[in-house]
Amino acid sequence: MNRTILILLTLTIILSCKKEKTTEIIVIGTLHKPEPNFNPEILFDILEDVKPDFILEELDSSFFTSDFRHKNVSNSNERMASEKYIEKYPTTKLRPYEFEGRNEYRINTGSRPTDGLTTKLIDSLNKASLLSTSESKIYNKYKALIEPLIVLASKSPENFNNSTTDSICAERQYYQYKMLTKITSKRDEFETRFHTKPNGEKISYRDGFKLASEFWDLRNQTMAKNIMRISEQNQGKRIVVLCGFMHRYYILSELKKLTKDKNIILKEYYEK
Repeated sequence: MNRTILILLTLTIILSCKKEKTTEIIVIGTLHKPEPNFNPEILFDILEDVKPDFILEELDSSFFTSDFRHKNVSNSNERMASEKYIEKYPTTKLRPYEFEGRNEYRINTGSRPTDGLTTKLIDSLNKASLLSTSESKIYNKYKALIEPLIVLASKSPENFNNSTTDSICAERQYYQYKMLTKITSKRDEFETRFHTKPNGEKISYRDGFKLASEFWDLRNQTMAKNIMRISEQNQGKRIVVLCGFMHRYYILSELKKLTKDKNIILKEYYEK
């Protein structure tokens, strides 16, 4: 009997040791450029408090060497804070998770600069009172939604790292990439103005803006999948994801779906 109990205890200990540790993902919305309320020192202090095993940056692999060091000098909050942190804690690993070739993709497809050209044209039509009442309502709502975000982005980082701000970002981006297309898809001005792509082909503002809208979804969904891939390859680690805070709502929404039924939890950096 004693021998049987001893065997059972031994098996219990072995099985408990083999149990996977929980992976933690902490998504931190950032401002890319240093500001008084959010700069490399503030972000470094956040990282020190969180103590991540991995820091994921909103960059693709072209910005890194083969051993995952930054190639070029930049004054972004993320770069300066992460480099300082890794210098102090060299076992921490840095990884990219951005859509590969993001800028080239947008330029080659023509979604850039037609995205900006399109919003400028909508704005000029609105100022000239040439939009319909419903169109003007959509555009004015889109413009108004940025105002509370500007205010929140001027405060301490907890103010743009919470569910309330995420909801405002989600609505603002919905108006930019879904509601504005209700204007561009109906008005001839966006079908008869063109941009010439690098390959010489012309693309209308309407089609270019539609591609920009589709790419917003593709980009964020791809980033979330890349975060998941890194997380699943490094089970039991604490992973910090640094992203422009306008992306945070989308990445978190995707991660909540992708982490369902997995031994991964999503946390805020200020949660203990």
